[in-house]
Amino acid sequence: MASILALRDYGSSDEEEEEAKRNRVAGGDVLPRLDWKVNAAPTVYSNTDLDPLKHIDPTTKEIAYNPKYDELFAPQVGPDNPFKTQQQKAHKNMLSGYIEPACVNDFHFESQRRTFSSFGYALDPTVDGSVEEGKRFVGETETANANQGTTVFELTKLRPSDKRKRHKNDDAADIEGFLGPWGGFVDEQRISKPTPEEQEELEELLSKRNKRGRPVEERPIEEKTILHIDDPYDYQGRSFLHIPQDVGVNLKSDDPPEKCFIPKKLLHTWSGHSKGVSAIRWFPRSAHLILSSSMDCKVKLWEVYNERRCIRTYLGHRQAVRDICFNNSGTQFLSAGYDRYTKLWDTEKGECIARFTSKKIAYCVKFNPDRNKQHLFVAGTSDKKILCWDTRSGEIVQEYDRHLGAVNTITFVDDNRRFVTTSDDKSMRVWEWDIPVDMKYIADPTMHSMPAVTLSPNGKWLACQSMDNKVMIFSALNRFKLNRKKTFTGHMVAGYACTLDFSPEMSYLISGDADGKVYVWDWKTTKLFTKFKAHDKVCSGVLWHPHETSKVATAGWDGLIKFWD
Repeated sequence: MASILALRDYGSSDEEEEEAKRNRVAGGDVLPRLDWKVNAAPTVYSNTDLDPLKHIDPTTKEIAYNPKYDELFAPQVGPDNPFKTQQQKAHKNMLSGYIEPACVNDFHFESQRRTFSSFGYALDPTVDGSVEEGKRFVGETETANANQGTTVFELTKLRPSDKRKRHKNDDAADIEGFLGPWGGFVDEQRISKPTPEEQEELEELLSKRNKRGRPVEERPIEEKTILHIDDPYDYQGRSFLHIPQDVGVNLKSDDPPEKCFIPKKLLHTWSGHSKGVSAIRWFPRSAHLILSSSMDCKVKLWEVYNERRCIRTYLGHRQAVRDICFNNSGTQFLSAGYDRYTKLWDTEKGECIARFTSKKIAYCVKFNPDRNKQHLFVAGTSDKKILCWDTRSGEIVQEYDRHLGAVNTITFVDDNRRFVTTSDDKSMRVWEWDIPVDMKYIADPTMHSMPAVTLSPNGKWLACQSMDNKVMIFSALNRFKLNRKKTFTGHMVAGYACTLDFSPEMSYLISGDADGKVYVWDWKTTKLFTKFKAHDKVCSGVLWHPHETSKVATAGWDGLIKFWD
């Protein structure tokens, strides 16, 4: 302002006269006028006289000098942002507001926490400067008011059971009546009885438990057999076990067909089982009959040629039949059921010759294929053991106990001198016959359980159905090495023991599937040739006829056995 006043006196006389003429009005009066003059060197007042502080930009991250306390903590000056709301203008140290540090004694915090967990209320920790501060409660306020805000550490009223009187007799001289610290409570009940309601509940629970844990019938069921055909013997007195010679194929030959083909059409469906079929087996060497076991506790024998009738039904298990196995001649077969019994049957007469049980479920049974050891068979059980039974004496003659899970398969290799077993422990073990220590243990972190194993017709390879939806091939000669180049994929078998089979001249590999399909791969290239729907439910078993070029039998959980060509 001082500088503006100084400018007022700056000017010239000529300009003043002209200005006076201009400003004169009709009555001769002169208008009041400010005489403004330019001051060439006005007095300038510095801002430091008004505000001695040196202001710092609040966004500055680094200061090159040592500021005073007043400068560092001076209020923020400058124009306000007119668009910010009152809430946005408020000082914050976090997104939702300003947190004030609060010091809470550990004991007080713990007392309030325990009070809340015990009584359901605690002091409201809000600090707002009001009159009610420190008197409000959170949680069950009614209980808090009734207890007058008492914490767990303060004296509360004793409950009836808190302090009961004890019987006392501390006189050590009184040998009979001395109690010491072992004196019981005055009103103590040593024998407590349940209330009528509790008694009812207990009785109901016990009756359920007794039903659930009903002792299993140890006594084996009476074996029966049903013959379904009128002519079990032909005009020469030969039974149905005799190999037919009028079917257009030499069923006695040991040579496989030269070239095999993929089956395309359904020839026949055998229906007789009321539940799923668990296993199917060809009659040894000729394959003119097929034996099937089922979840309906039955074993049935079927014709493969001519009329394709059901010949005989064998009834002898209380529960589902898990596995079956013919001896070398086909005159006898074994059946293993979930009723913990393994039974030896006469194929022709249908009689049960012997029963074997170790009080455990046999998951797989196999006769020793050696001609001189036809009286011995091995069974893989649910208690991780492989038991060797003698059918003549009915006793266990050897026990192979090295697996860590239930034994799923037993496969004889190397001219029947060794056998390979797979188990739920995701391993494969190779055993010498009659030596109860495994000669080879095959396990890998990437391996899965393999519940179905098939030996190739030339005896060189083992095809194993792995639970990660792959077919893995192991060498069956010396080293039992995994052939990583031969892995067959594309099917879905996880959770099911779908069996595999080779074509007789080893050009194809076939497998069942969880969707009821049959998959056919090329053995050399491992490429998937074809797949076709065979069953409505899981296709549990597939068998390629050893003397036919393209005939395949399949079994499924729909209770059907189908014959394809």
